[in-house]
Amino acid sequence: MAVGKKLNRKKTMAGVVRESSMLDRVLTTTDLTALGVGSTIGVGVYVLPGALSKYVAGPAVVVSFFIAAVASVFAGLCYAELSSRVPRAGSAYSYAYIAVGELAAFIVGWNLLLEYTIGGASIARGMSLYIDSLTNKTMETAFRELYQIELPYLSEYIDFFAMFIVIVFSVALACGLKDSVRLNNLFTLLNCAIMVLVIVGGSFHIDFKNWSLPKSEVPNWAGEGGFWPYGLQGALQGAATCFYGYVGFDCIAASGEEVKNPQKSLPLAIILSLFIVFLAYSGVSAVLTLMIPYYAQDANMPLSHAFDVIGWTPLKWIIGVGAVFGMCACMFGSMFPLPRILYAMSNDGLIFKSLGKVHPRFKTPFFGTIFAGIITGFFSALLNLQQLVDMMTIGTLLVYVMVAVCVLYTRYQEQSDMDYDILADEYIESTALVTIKVQHTKKQILKQLFNLHQFVRANSLSSYVASLQTTCFTITCFPLGLYLSHWYELNSTHWIIVQVLVGVMILQLVSIAMQPTSKTPVAFKVPLVPLTPALSIFINIYLMFFFDIYTWTKFIIWMIIGFAIYFGYGITHSKENNPEIINIVNSNQSKSSLNID
Repeated sequence: MAVGKKLNRKKTMAGVVRESSMLDRVLTTTDLTALGVGSTIGVGVYVLPGALSKYVAGPAVVVSFFIAAVASVFAGLCYAELSSRVPRAGSAYSYAYIAVGELAAFIVGWNLLLEYTIGGASIARGMSLYIDSLTNKTMETAFRELYQIELPYLSEYIDFFAMFIVIVFSVALACGLKDSVRLNNLFTLLNCAIMVLVIVGGSFHIDFKNWSLPKSEVPNWAGEGGFWPYGLQGALQGAATCFYGYVGFDCIAASGEEVKNPQKSLPLAIILSLFIVFLAYSGVSAVLTLMIPYYAQDANMPLSHAFDVIGWTPLKWIIGVGAVFGMCACMFGSMFPLPRILYAMSNDGLIFKSLGKVHPRFKTPFFGTIFAGIITGFFSALLNLQQLVDMMTIGTLLVYVMVAVCVLYTRYQEQSDMDYDILADEYIESTALVTIKVQHTKKQILKQLFNLHQFVRANSLSSYVASLQTTCFTITCFPLGLYLSHWYELNSTHWIIVQVLVGVMILQLVSIAMQPTSKTPVAFKVPLVPLTPALSIFINIYLMFFFDIYTWTKFIIWMIIGFAIYFGYGITHSKENNPEIINIVNSNQSKSSLNID
């Protein structure tokens, strides 16, 4: 098989659904919603509102969280549709494997590993620092006496407590999912109770004057005052950082093989968790900036500081304890999907097989969970995570782009086409489905751009045009996102280019909308297709351009390492590389051959 064909080989929908699994189906909609909320409301809600309002956006941090929420909701809707189509472990990785191809799937999976590894490490380190601050930095003093590190981008000392936190959570996940889920539900409930307490308690001390402070009443370093002290650009810059606060809900989709009723529970849990998270972030940030001026916020412990200022000291300590529980839930949510991604990729042969073996007693990918915990613990103990968090976010944004692309690919392709590569032509005047191989000519493609063939059912030609236009739209989003991320520096020529790009993108969307869609019934579908996935693609690409060149450099290095693993091991060990297995899948006889070892 040629290298190009290997990179583009896809899994069939029927083959994926028929694959057997040794993972227990024990999770309910409540469990999934708690998992999504717990993995998202953690370090972000206890730190981001203070730091962003003080230095980046001011009271407009509420708008920043709204913009980030919109981007996350669009991505969540796309996740919801795909999770109802493919309820398997692996999340966006599995979706990309079916819709786009093997190389795209590996890129998505590799970035998910980055997201969950660095995300778990950052939460563990944040929890360690938070607890240490409540004990007058006793741990930091002791760790510095043991050994100090003097290298750039590394921690100044080895944080053994952060590593300990990671190991404890890894063992809990490896030894029994259901018990650890119950504990996560408890932590999430306590976390939400703290958020309600903050919003209700703080509402008794709000002053709307804090949203309209004149410039004369704010320090020189604190912008122009008012609701937009740092301007619209500050709010947009804040949105890119606020996006980190919403990262984590996709762990719901990664648990598809352990859900009792995945077609209904996965979409519902994704939407519910995002709604709850948005209410928490917007409510907390609004109350904080109304309680005390934005420039007086504490960048590290804003909630405790705000209630200390108004004299509610007992509530300050309640919030401190609640923050620890919230971070525990967030830690669980961040680490839970990591071994599942390893399991899915190793089971497909793209990374080493041993990482995906399921323990016969615990019914979990035991070795993969412990291995992931060791790597995450190593990062949490040694790394300076500030720029790595940006690297994690940029990888997540790329994954969300791919998820939206997958929605557009699958929406305009019939299930039978995805399963057996049936190529069909169907005209309005004909009700017969002709299943013959068709060689697409340039004339046919040009005519199909706006469905001049008048197809009413998705077929090979219309699916090809929709996929081509989706790819072109995604590529066009990059220069447009680059220009608009620096909108305040554009001249008249640049604005003309922007208008041309917008016009091209509108034509591309019209072309996609004219293609016939799949008639395959799905439990949940994204509304307003292709507009909703298109907005998700553009917003996520747009936010990627708010990161500096150093973040992009580290991200590229991470991708180079991944490509070395794929081309050195995965491309030859891939399950799809075995013609015998592929033939079994296509002949509906894969049940016994695709069992996990």
